[in-house]
Amino acid sequence: MEEKKRLLLIDGNSVAFRAFFALHQSLERFVNHDGLHTNAIYGFKTMLDNIIENVEPTHILVAFDAGKKTFRNTKYSDYKGGRAKTPTELSEQFPYVKKMLEAYGMKHYELKNYEADDIIGTLAYQGETQGFETTIVTGDRDLTQLATKKTTVAVTQKGVTEVENYTPEHVKEKYGLTPAQIIDMKGLVGDSSDNYPGVAKVGEKTAVKLIKQFESIEGIYENIDALKKSKMKEHLVEDKEKAFMCKDLARIRCDIPLKVTLDDIEWTGIDEKALVDFFHEMDFKRFLEKMKMDDEPSQKVIQNINFDVLSQEKLDQIDFSGNKEISFYLEMLGENYHTAPLVGFVLNIGAKYYVARDTKLLKHLKLRKLLEDENIAVDVFDGKRTFVGLDRLGIHLTAVRFDLLLVSYLLDTSDNSNDLGKLAQLHNYTQVLEDEQVYGKGSKLKIPENDTEYYGHLCNKARTIKKLRNSMMKKLSDNHQEELYYNIERPLSIVLAEMEIDGITVDTRRLEEMGSEFKERISEIKETIYQEAGEKFNLNSPKQLGVILFEKMKLPVIKKTKTGYSTAVSVLEKLRGMAPIIDNILKYRQIAKIQSTYVEGLLKVTFKKDSKVHTRYTQTLTSTGRLSSVDPNLQNIPIRLAEGKKIRQAFIPQEKEWQIFSSDYSQIELRVLAHISRDANMRAAFSEGQDIHANTAMNIFELDSPTEVTSNMRRQAKAVNFGIVYGISDYGLAQNIGITRKQAKEFIEKYFQVFPGVKEYMERIVSSAREKGYVETLFKRRRYLPDISSRNYNIRSFAERTAMNTPIQGSAADIIKVAMINMQKMLKEKKLKAKMLLQVHDELIFEAPNEEITVLEKFVPKVMDAAVSLDIPLKVESSYGKTWFDAK
Repeated sequence: MEEKKRLLLIDGNSVAFRAFFALHQSLERFVNHDGLHTNAIYGFKTMLDNIIENVEPTHILVAFDAGKKTFRNTKYSDYKGGRAKTPTELSEQFPYVKKMLEAYGMKHYELKNYEADDIIGTLAYQGETQGFETTIVTGDRDLTQLATKKTTVAVTQKGVTEVENYTPEHVKEKYGLTPAQIIDMKGLVGDSSDNYPGVAKVGEKTAVKLIKQFESIEGIYENIDALKKSKMKEHLVEDKEKAFMCKDLARIRCDIPLKVTLDDIEWTGIDEKALVDFFHEMDFKRFLEKMKMDDEPSQKVIQNINFDVLSQEKLDQIDFSGNKEISFYLEMLGENYHTAPLVGFVLNIGAKYYVARDTKLLKHLKLRKLLEDENIAVDVFDGKRTFVGLDRLGIHLTAVRFDLLLVSYLLDTSDNSNDLGKLAQLHNYTQVLEDEQVYGKGSKLKIPENDTEYYGHLCNKARTIKKLRNSMMKKLSDNHQEELYYNIERPLSIVLAEMEIDGITVDTRRLEEMGSEFKERISEIKETIYQEAGEKFNLNSPKQLGVILFEKMKLPVIKKTKTGYSTAVSVLEKLRGMAPIIDNILKYRQIAKIQSTYVEGLLKVTFKKDSKVHTRYTQTLTSTGRLSSVDPNLQNIPIRLAEGKKIRQAFIPQEKEWQIFSSDYSQIELRVLAHISRDANMRAAFSEGQDIHANTAMNIFELDSPTEVTSNMRRQAKAVNFGIVYGISDYGLAQNIGITRKQAKEFIEKYFQVFPGVKEYMERIVSSAREKGYVETLFKRRRYLPDISSRNYNIRSFAERTAMNTPIQGSAADIIKVAMINMQKMLKEKKLKAKMLLQVHDELIFEAPNEEITVLEKFVPKVMDAAVSLDIPLKVESSYGKTWFDAK
């Protein structure tokens, strides 16, 4: 029996728009590590999975509009006129939606002078004649005219996961018309979205009534004399030409000259490797977890290395003296090098490779001397990881010369894998496998029992470090980045390692008290919610909550899901003020999250032996050079909510007579912008010590005095100031501060009038990026922008936005790194007991004895201020207290 042929046609533009606006309130959450907004991509992907599961297509095509002008504009010049410009946050995602489709193995297509609708109409017609069952997915009801016995039009509802299926029967039930008569209805009513007028004063009900009576627009005008004299008849007579023109505009063409055939769009399935790579690029961790992809073993031919297996006896016999350089790799089984088992090491000296599983052998005097002698250059893969791992053995790594991971990151900030095998491939070296290919992953992660396989892999790692050193360091020199490596990144890695090893003390008793307080508060809020609902129910069940809110309490339904009603935060925010229960549900969720993530979460990762948390700073992750932290993420402790900020009460100094001391750069990115842009007005504001946000508010709102600036005006001006740094669009700004897009556009235009140097800088940096292919920070940190000259407007626009904000964000990140290095040096030179504990964005946090607080108050701001010489002053604010909470 011949398999059914099922054709899936997707209206790409429509679905992307739907996905974007369905998740637009989560815009700030859906951003990848490169700063690309990903909400439309995420929503589109969700739609694809749902529709593929339901339709099980054999053939797929996603159609896109080729441009703004089509043959319909020739017929009616104002067709689709007046539409708001597509938000850049959405337009920048279109190229990546297409890239995702390619990873899904799906063909996408566009045709100049035609719309996606016409491509879909033509293929649907071809599918009909060739026996296909066709499903069309769109957010545009215009396509319901294509419904037939063989073709179903699935129209997305309030997002993209729910659809309403239009068959001829459903169209009849809904409108009382046939699908073909939808065109006549559109001709009479017009379409405000596509901007064609229809007949004046004729709405949908009147149009349906007329079409039922006379079957079509042609039938209406053939019988126009039979209509009673009325205003409606006068409008029909007066707008006859418009009615026929609009019907023609509304008619989807089913015979356009496509260069793609049904045979071309047969779907053979997903390219799993490409999709995994894409999800990594987008930071879609949840989708990656779902895929559970097993890579095929590598077929690479790798040259064998002769090695010596070390033992105590053999070490006693070997003479390591006279060696001035070594390559070294310490193996750990797991990402968290503070706790991961130490499972082996390899040492390369000259042509010799020495390996062992027993890492305690490193304590042998001969090996310890190699690693601790400041006159012996040690080349490693990840200096910070190696430093911490050796510290666990009581060994102090002294003279790291070449850190392959750091150098690779500086050469290209997008090369940030923590796997030596993957990074080696990026540098055209293939004589080493990826760890996953040797050790497995997840529950199957283990060290091979076969010594030859395991030791061979370790030796390949050491050889890779050795082989790549000279070529990579030459590239670093060619880029004039040696100073960035030697003076900032390499010394910083040791500073970070020392901070991580020291850790920060957690008052677990206070955390437990907070946990009890939050539990009590959560219980009180739950009881209040039950009283407002009139019954008890499972508050954590979206299904049960949805029934309470939308069926029992009759609150307006904002969005539906496959299982009922959406009760997402974005939905509840829209219901604020309609019933007290909404505010209480939101409060309940906020406190419950703080309880689980920060109270219970911190208690889990606090080391029992020292009552401290030892975070890991990721030095090679972000494209701007910013540090982030994991296990736990101490840069993300919430401070906007009182309950969240209270978590900082649990972070205390290690001794009773000590204090937590905090110093914070004030508005450092804006100060960097003032320096880089050379804008006279912004420089003057900072030099005169003005409140930059109030100053901006005065200019945007055209006020005469700072006293006229309200708190809301300052808040909006602050959003504009920082939005400009991040290349915000009028749409993004409007969403952030709750104003119209038109107002946001006016704010941005006024901003550039007040600070013309900023606009000139943006134009200058984009031009430079186009010429060089990259942008740099004040310290020569480089970010390549291969898409800056792309012919694709959306790809190019995103690259331009990146070019504008990277030098600002990156320079600010570099400044605080320099400050950290200098601070650690100052603490040691002055032989202070004080320790630098944390870096949180633009803030440095210390612990110190009471008697050293005055010393820190004097020297910390000086050291931080001297990190860089800008044309305008840096401002450092300091405070201290018994806890981190008290120090802010």
